[in-house]
Amino acid sequence: MPFRISFQLFAFFLISALFFTNSSLVDAAQEFSSIAYFPPPLKQISQGVDPSHVTCTESKSLVLKQSNGLPACVNHSSVEKLILRGWAIHILPDYSDQNNNSEIFELGEYSTTSESVAYFGDLSGYLAKPAVDGNYPGIIMIHEWWGLNDNIKEMADKLASHGYVVLAVDLYDGQVATTSDQARELISKYDSERGKQNMNSAVSLLNDNYSTNKIGSIGWCFGGGQSLNLALDNDDMDATVIYYGSLVINSKTLSFIDWPVLGIFAELDKGIPVDTVNEFESVLNEIGVENQIYIYDGVDHAFANPSGERFAPEESKEAWARTISFLESNLK
Repeated sequence: MPFRISFQLFAFFLISALFFTNSSLVDAAQEFSSIAYFPPPLKQISQGVDPSHVTCTESKSLVLKQSNGLPACVNHSSVEKLILRGWAIHILPDYSDQNNNSEIFELGEYSTTSESVAYFGDLSGYLAKPAVDGNYPGIIMIHEWWGLNDNIKEMADKLASHGYVVLAVDLYDGQVATTSDQARELISKYDSERGKQNMNSAVSLLNDNYSTNKIGSIGWCFGGGQSLNLALDNDDMDATVIYYGSLVINSKTLSFIDWPVLGIFAELDKGIPVDTVNEFESVLNEIGVENQIYIYDGVDHAFANPSGERFAPEESKEAWARTISFLESNLK
C-alpha cells in the first residue's frame, strides 16, 4: 500500500511536470516564431547578400566593425559602448545627392557669397557669408562622416543667409566619401587631437579676419560629436549645436562649457540611446549649463540628412527651425 501511494504521487508529479514543461516549450516556441531569424552576417554575405543589406534578428542591431568594415549583429545595449570604444561605427546607407533640401531648410533674408579659404596650414574649408559687408556672428560647421561634401556646403550657404559667417571645416584633409566603406576608412584614420587643432584654427580665422563678436558651432553625426569636442576645448565659444553626436556625461568635463547647448537626437538611435541623452541633459542641468534637448520620436540616427534613406523631412524641418531660433537667441 505505501508503495502504491508513492507510485501514484510520482505519476501525478511526472504528468504535472510534463504538462508545465510542454506549456513552457509552446510559449517559447511562440515567442521564437515572432522573432525574425537571419543567419550570421558573414554567412549572409557568403550567400550573395550585399553587405549593405545584411539583416539582424529583432534582438540585435547592425553595426560596422571599424577595423575591417564588415557588418556585425550585436545586442542593442552594446551598440553605444562599442562605438565609444572605437570597435564599431554606425552603419548608414551610401551617400546620395538625389534629394534636394532646399524646400526643407529655408533661406534667410541675406544673399550670400562663398569661397574656399585656407585656415589650417594648407588645408581649406568652405566659407559662406552675407554678400553685404557687416559684423556677423561666426559659425563653425562640422561635416558628417562623409567629409566636406556638397550637402554640407549647401547647409553652410543656407545658414549664412540668416546672417552668419559660416566656415565649414574639413577634418579629412580634402577627402570625401560616397560609400559607407570609404567613410569607415576615413573615420578610422581620424586623429582627434589634430581635429581639435583644426577646429580651433577655424575659430581663430573667424575671430581674426571677420570681426565676429560671437561664435558658435554645429555638426551632424560625427560632426555633432566634434561640435561637443570643440566646446570642451575652446572657451571662445558662445553656442553649441549637436545633431545626434556622441556625448560626454562626465559633470567635471562638461563644466568647462559656459554657454547654451542645443541637442537634437533620435528616439531609435541605438548608438546614442535615449537614456544617454537624458543623462546628458540631467548633468547639464545639475551643473547649470543652459540647454535645449530634443528627442524626435520614431526616427533614427542621421534623420536630418536629405542624402540618406533615413531622412525625415518634417522632423528635420522642425529641428532646423529650432536651430535657427537657438542661434538667433544666443549669438545675435
